[in-house]
Amino acid sequence: MVDDEGYRLNVGIVLCNKAGQVFWARRIGMRSWQFPQGGIKAKESPEAAMFRELHEETGLAHKDVEVIGRTQDWLRYRLPERYIRRNSFPLCIGQKQVWFLLRLQTCEDRICLDRCRRPEFDAWRWVEYWQPVREVVYFKREVYRQALLELAKLLAPESVPIDPKSFLTARGRL
Repeated sequence: MVDDEGYRLNVGIVLCNKAGQVFWARRIGMRSWQFPQGGIKAKESPEAAMFRELHEETGLAHKDVEVIGRTQDWLRYRLPERYIRRNSFPLCIGQKQVWFLLRLQTCEDRICLDRCRRPEFDAWRWVEYWQPVREVVYFKREVYRQALLELAKLLAPESVPIDPKSFLTARGRL
C-alpha cells in the first residue's frame, strides 16, 4: 500500500537476543545488510504485517519472540531519485515505517532464511545494537538511527548504552 504522499506502508523489525545484540541479515545476492522489513497489505494491521514478515524472512513465529514495543509514530525515508520507479502506479517515493522491537525467546537454531518461496536474505549474524546505523545503505541511516534511539528506551538501560559516539560514521556525524 502506498499512501497519498507516495510512501509505501511498511514495518521494520529489530530482533534482539538476551545479550542485547540485534539480528542483522544480508540481502540475497548482494553485499548490503539490513533489518527484516516489509510492506503492509490492504486491511492488514502493522502488527499482523510484522508477524507475517518475521515468519517469511526469518522463519520465526509469534511463539518464538516477545514483543517489547514499537515506535509511536511512522518513521519515513525517501528513496534516492535513481531508485524511484517512475513508471509504477501509484508512484512510491519512499517508505513509511512502524518499527517493532522483539526479543528472541527460543533457540536461534529456529531461524530459517528460506522459509518462503523467494527468500530475502542469504546470511545473518548477531551484531552490537548500534552497528546497523553505520552499515545500512546510506539513505536508510537516519530512519535506522531514529528507530533504534526510540526503541533503546524500551530495553534495560544496562543492555544498550545510548552513546552519541555510536552515531558516528567513518565520514563523521550522520
